[in-house]
Amino acid sequence: MIQRVTVPALFPPPAYSHASVVEAGTKLAFLAGAVPLDEKGEIVGPGDPVRQAERVIANLQEQLGAVGSDLAHVVATEVYVVSSEPAVLSAVWEVVEASGLSAGPHSSTLLGVACLGYTGQLVEITATAVVPEREGDAHAG
Repeated sequence: MIQRVTVPALFPPPAYSHASVVEAGTKLAFLAGAVPLDEKGEIVGPGDPVRQAERVIANLQEQLGAVGSDLAHVVATEVYVVSSEPAVLSAVWEVVEASGLSAGPHSSTLLGVACLGYTGQLVEITATAVVPEREGDAHAG
């Protein structure tokens, strides 16, 4: 079970919650940073943080699917953008909002950074997600 909390005493966050609480005993997935690489290892959208963000979200969906989860079960993200311009960070955040990640809404941090690991990389997203039980799953006990 995921409980998403927006704290009434704090300023309402735009499309995310202040905290996500997951009941003990729930399976969690801690995903490595999703990056804007295609299947050949090439940067998608060189110089374009919005195109890179779209690819990062698509790659994040693949990572989630591989562990039996999806965007709706993401409880926390860190969104890294190579920029010191709030408008660039906002443009990337709009991609995150439109992706369904904020449908939860999940808890998130948006950061402007100096550089990321791959040459030409402008966006990376790390995530923590609940892996929902599927019918037929049994608890070891």
